[in-house]
Amino acid sequence: MSRSTPQRRTAEAAGRRGERLAGWWLRLKGWSILDRRVRTPAGEVDLVARKGNLVAFVEVKTRRTVAELDHAIDERRLARVAAAAEVLMPRYAGPGDDIRVDVILLAPGTRPRHIENAWIG
Repeated sequence: MSRSTPQRRTAEAAGRRGERLAGWWLRLKGWSILDRRVRTPAGEVDLVARKGNLVAFVEVKTRRTVAELDHAIDERRLARVAAAAEVLMPRYAGPGDDIRVDVILLAPGTRPRHIENAWIG
């Protein structure tokens, strides 16, 4: 059994805080949070949110500084989220719903940066 390091546990706690903040922020913008931290064989989706007939599979990234946000997400990570979203679509989306992958970037002292439709696959 592997044990997580203190650094890993700190990062995990920051990630969970970021996901809670992102969920709160989305709700303020009129979204409903359908699920959190959904694991699939293809990858994990941090948040599943709905606004009207739009379902967003949301990747949340939290960094210590605003400068680090520019490198928080890359195509490989987005591809994993998109693959997980494909697996999850039938569970959360119905006929006539639109689907997209979004990213929310968080750093202390700045507003959340919401990148809509971040994955064009």
